[in-house]
Amino acid sequence: MRAAVMTDDGVRVGDVAAPAPAAGEVLLRVETVGVNQLDLNVIAGAGPGAAARLPRTLGLDPAGTVAAVGAGVDANLIGSEVVAKPNIPCGHCRWCGEHRESECPAQEVLGVHRDGGACEAVAVPLSVVFPRHGLPAATATAAVHSVPIVLNAFDAADVRVGERVLVTGAGGVLGRVALDIGRHLGTSVTAASRHPVPDLPAGVREIVTGPTSDLAGAVTPSDRFDVVIDTSGSAALLAQAVALLGWCGRAVFCAASVDADLHVDAHAFYLQRRRLVGVASATFDQVTRGLELVRQGAVHVPIAQRFPLDDIHSAYAAFAAPRHGKVIIDV
Repeated sequence: MRAAVMTDDGVRVGDVAAPAPAAGEVLLRVETVGVNQLDLNVIAGAGPGAAARLPRTLGLDPAGTVAAVGAGVDANLIGSEVVAKPNIPCGHCRWCGEHRESECPAQEVLGVHRDGGACEAVAVPLSVVFPRHGLPAATATAAVHSVPIVLNAFDAADVRVGERVLVTGAGGVLGRVALDIGRHLGTSVTAASRHPVPDLPAGVREIVTGPTSDLAGAVTPSDRFDVVIDTSGSAALLAQAVALLGWCGRAVFCAASVDADLHVDAHAFYLQRRRLVGVASATFDQVTRGLELVRQGAVHVPIAQRFPLDDIHSAYAAFAAPRHGKVIIDV
């Protein structure tokens, strides 16, 4: 089969042996897979991508059709249209036992710890396979990680109807998803981005911070928020947003490339009873809920560009360039 494989010499698309599903796994005939920051981390050998052992087939979020099943898996699943959750929890730890799979300390990731879906067929555990319920493959790929992780951020902040929610990094994919989820939950949503957000949802207030992400200079003196959902990956912007939290304010960041140094006013943090939470994946329940929100049309995940598998290097270049939406690879 054709696959995009990272080796010591870089990424190449070529022929490799097709996998067979082990016990408890299914073989997914891939239609689409996304480009994500973690792919670039694997290529660079940086951050969480450094955990990849080469050679490694890339691709976190494949969608397609079940082509075969391993031992112990119902053969009636063959032909089902599905999408795979990127993070694979261990299933045995305390957190998994409490249905908090996103906090599993031993979770693996497709395309990092095991071969991913930038290929014609990939074997994945049945536990991370979700029905598409009519969603096109590209839409399911775009949604399966982005929507649940943002939903997890809202859950972590315990967002309530009518609360004031500030979304930073609103021009990116996660930010755009956060705007939709905030509106769906009945909150008062403010979008903060360096540039105007295309197709801003109705009823969302917009703050344009400029190229330097000067949030403090763009807000009014009376601006205070109950919740900050940060999708920017910028510690400086997150610090500015935390300073705008009101009484018992909560800030959650869910970007993959957060800066190392975050500076907050500890005195104000203490006196105002603020909270700060990091979110890096999602639970099974959040994946199910997230895909349903997309199917219902409550959440939209924009797709910016699509490339064939053999042109994966152009897909990586497109991901690194300014864009509004996911980059999808058609396998």
